[in-house]
Amino acid sequence: MENVLQDLIASSGFFHLTVGNVGMWIIAFVLMYLAIKKGYEPLLLLPIAFGILVVNLPLTYLMQPEEGLIWKFYNYGIKWEIIPPLIFLGLGAMTDFGPVIANPKTLLLGGGAQVGVYVTFFVALLFGFDMKEAASIGIIGGADGPTSIYLTSKLAPHLLGPIAVAAYSYMALVPVIQPPIMKLLTTKDERRIVMRKLRVVSKTEKIVFPVVTGMLIMLIVPASAALMAMFMLGNLFKESGVVERLSKAAQNEIMNTVTIFLGLSVGATMTAEIFLKKEVIFLFILGLFAFSIATASGVLLAKLMNLFIKEKINPLIGAAGVSAVPMAARVVHKVGAEENRQNYLLMHAMGPNVAGVIGTLIAASVMLTFLK
Repeated sequence: MENVLQDLIASSGFFHLTVGNVGMWIIAFVLMYLAIKKGYEPLLLLPIAFGILVVNLPLTYLMQPEEGLIWKFYNYGIKWEIIPPLIFLGLGAMTDFGPVIANPKTLLLGGGAQVGVYVTFFVALLFGFDMKEAASIGIIGGADGPTSIYLTSKLAPHLLGPIAVAAYSYMALVPVIQPPIMKLLTTKDERRIVMRKLRVVSKTEKIVFPVVTGMLIMLIVPASAALMAMFMLGNLFKESGVVERLSKAAQNEIMNTVTIFLGLSVGATMTAEIFLKKEVIFLFILGLFAFSIATASGVLLAKLMNLFIKEKINPLIGAAGVSAVPMAARVVHKVGAEENRQNYLLMHAMGPNVAGVIGTLIAASVMLTFLK
């Protein structure tokens, strides 16, 4: 009887608990708190937090190769490139390219914000990360969770969990991180600049844009095809007006389902052995640096553009060049309205905001082309 009791204890998870396991539970509970109580990116942070929790329960074998339930989600969903493109299908179906079409200059601002990606890439190399790891860390500056996950799963899968948490955490903290940078780099008069109302974009333009733009980008950067094709297909569903069922499915049922599997799979990669390292601390610091530089470069590019164009733009909208859609645009509008109640910058900021999604995707594809 004594042997049976000893075997029962030895076979339980309690017998195999480590300090690292408990540490990861704390991290999981903190993320749950931020998602539930504070509302920080709850759609992703909540399943990520639960994934962290259950994978750090000893002997559950949820990430056991070939056998574990969540391993199958991760392997067939993320490593086989199924989930990230489906996320982009949903994003495309929810995206309005109207502000970009109405004011094409905002495409430059979406590209300018990617400076943070490349600067951080070189800084990460100085911190001792290899080129693939540095690229995965740098892409955090684009503030695009699905793209960060896609690139990291290709180049540095061992960093997938920390990078995903960093990317979504900084996206959630946009209202905290961006305003001080925006105010530091602009004058009161610049923040008060009122921009003319955008022209009305025709349905034909909105239908042609995803087709032509998608073709051009995929011809220039073929590595972007998996995400870009699905992104533009989702947008074509939305703008065509003839496949409402498909558009709604992409926005709702498909998007919600793959979001569950994505978050759970990413969280389950964060075992104590991987996460509780000093390199991960550097990763979070560099991620914040990337996001800050991206915000600053967008604002500074807008100021530079004002030196050469007749109709001035409010440089605050450059901060929306990061692809945290639509939160970055809302923050820009809020900061602008604080200076001038007549200032309605939301739709103007959506231009660089949406352009930032494309810019980050291109930046990730270029890195993938040269480093894979």
